[in-house]
Amino acid sequence: MLDLFLDETHHALRDSAQAWVDRHIAPHAAQWEADKHFPRELHRAAAEAGLVGVTYPEAVGGAEGDVFHGLVVAEALIRGGSVGTAMGLGSHAISLPPILALGTPEQHQRFVAPVIRGEKVSCLAVTEPAAGSDVAGIRTRAVRDGDSYVIDGSKTFITSGLRADLAVVAARTGGDPDDAATRHDGISLFVVEKGTPGFQTGRALQKMGWHASDTAELFFEGCRVPAENLLGGEGAGFLGLMANFVSERLLLGVSAVATARMALEDSRRYCGERSAFRRPLHGFQVTRHRLAEMAAREAGARAFVATVAERHRRGEDVAADVAMAKNMACDACAFVTDAAVQLHGGMGYMAECRVERLFRDQRLYSIGGGTTEVMNEIIWRRGLAD
Repeated sequence: MLDLFLDETHHALRDSAQAWVDRHIAPHAAQWEADKHFPRELHRAAAEAGLVGVTYPEAVGGAEGDVFHGLVVAEALIRGGSVGTAMGLGSHAISLPPILALGTPEQHQRFVAPVIRGEKVSCLAVTEPAAGSDVAGIRTRAVRDGDSYVIDGSKTFITSGLRADLAVVAARTGGDPDDAATRHDGISLFVVEKGTPGFQTGRALQKMGWHASDTAELFFEGCRVPAENLLGGEGAGFLGLMANFVSERLLLGVSAVATARMALEDSRRYCGERSAFRRPLHGFQVTRHRLAEMAAREAGARAFVATVAERHRRGEDVAADVAMAKNMACDACAFVTDAAVQLHGGMGYMAECRVERLFRDQRLYSIGGGTTEVMNEIIWRRGLAD
């Protein structure tokens, strides 16, 4: 992040977070990626280090930091070298905000506080086999039956879906996904706890990247959830999810620039150590210019993401700008990681080389939190159509 927007509390947090990551994640990153798993105990360790609740209210055990405190931690986690670990460890960042925004104080204590303490793991379950970025297209249904709701449907691509103790689930209590007039209506959010009859997790999905994170299918068949687990009333879910997207896209943007920064650092180091034709690789102009272009792309994206984050901190409407920032960061990361593999030559194609992993991991940034194409539509509607 740009130091222009950071004060001494951000710098102190960045130092402590990076020190924790250097001890607890970096030495194990390659093995966890190979194992496609990281220890569940890491959630509690991160919570005890103050990294889980940094932006959450004191009432639930948080530190009440601002958006930059959260982004500083996100960047430090990425720099551990395992994007999958960082994303799995941070799944609460997209699942807890809807509870805080829509839930009651009692729900905050029941569902949010244990996650902040590292006692439980949470996930957000919105995406379905036929509805990804199109949230209004979900078909999972929730029908009121006495003092409960009965949920039927399925979710997929759910980060931390296997290990989560509670899932924030989007389900229809009204509206029709095939009717343009009502498809945005009737989307509600429920907290579904592990062990609830009718709620089952499916297989661990195998992915191109983010290997250390678990990604799962979730199934709901006659799943009876107490009515008290409904967040904010029927039909409140769509707006609750939309409000969450700015923070999620900022997190993805800073994760992309952090990934690009690591690829650039690795490439700069390698080009100084590796020789060809009796010269170090950076002794060739074409190599120096490629490194310069990589640095420029990363710096530009970093500056834009930070500027949009500052405007968001001020309370401005940044829906279009955060979509631009996410796209710019994803494009920069794709360019830098691709160039890094090329500069590493054959070594860049080897699984033992970190840039190989970063190249694969970055591909999801332009899909998660809304695809590039959806971001472009938001940019048009919110920033250009008028």
